[in-house]
Amino acid sequence: MEILLQILLLAAGLLGVMKGADWLVESASELARKKGISELTIGLTVVAFGTSAPELAVNIQANSEIVFGNTIGSNVFNLMCILGIAGIIYPLFVQRKTVYIEIPLSVLSAVLVLFLVNDAWFGHSENILTAFDGILLLVGFALFLFYVLRNATSDIEIDQNQPARSTSIVIVFMLLGIAGLVLGGKAVVYSASSLATLAGVSDTVIALTIVSFGTSLPELATSIVAALKKRPDLAVGNVIGSNIFNLLFVLAISCFVGSKEYKTYLNSDLYVLIIASLGLFAFMFLRGKKKLDRYEAALLLVGFVGYMVFVINRELHFL
Repeated sequence: MEILLQILLLAAGLLGVMKGADWLVESASELARKKGISELTIGLTVVAFGTSAPELAVNIQANSEIVFGNTIGSNVFNLMCILGIAGIIYPLFVQRKTVYIEIPLSVLSAVLVLFLVNDAWFGHSENILTAFDGILLLVGFALFLFYVLRNATSDIEIDQNQPARSTSIVIVFMLLGIAGLVLGGKAVVYSASSLATLAGVSDTVIALTIVSFGTSLPELATSIVAALKKRPDLAVGNVIGSNIFNLLFVLAISCFVGSKEYKTYLNSDLYVLIIASLGLFAFMFLRGKKKLDRYEAALLLVGFVGYMVFVINRELHFL
């Protein structure tokens, strides 16, 4: 009976996530057109923040293993799995500054976290992410927001033949979309984690797989819907923005709740994230095409499958 209830909760959560994604993408695109703001900016800020809310909700009440596993695992999932799927659905053309600025910023964010969590590299006895480290992360996040908002304008023309909704109605549907994503994602995480715990799976593996997948469902649904609607700036902006939010904002807030002890074996997961980010940059930089082709997206997806195999094998080794 308990398993049946968890499955029903899982199905309800997935439904909420998908409907929320549809409302969020449509409303975000409409708001961008109304206000003359680029869809990339909306994706990097409003959409990214909304879809990163599940990671924040999980981290502020989780132990250290869940915090780091969820954050790193979600970012790897976002980059390799979500962009892989979205890029297969529709080749992802992006703006020039996405290739030369936003993607490198996501790489630098991961490198910054790598150095902050490895205190032993600098002669300390423990690896701990402290409140002071959190302040440094928030400074980086503030600089990122300043850059995005400074470059928010767009020359998109408003389609006069499209049925107009008031800005307040558009914002209401955006908030409803975010609520659907957050609540649906939380339902999926709760049901999947409960089933995994009953099966005796460790906290770290749950965090790197089930929890990170569940908290990334909003990004997955949003980017898939954006790709289907041929809105590549929203699809890519959502993922890159969410990854930066997770590393610089979500981790920082998690530190303020309490210092987090870091396990060095997670360095391999951070290396995967950094290498995958550099790979994405290379794909879009090569030949100056500023596009993720379908075969390149497929390579990201294959890489993600390989990463999952690595995580599972590592868990079996620790047992």
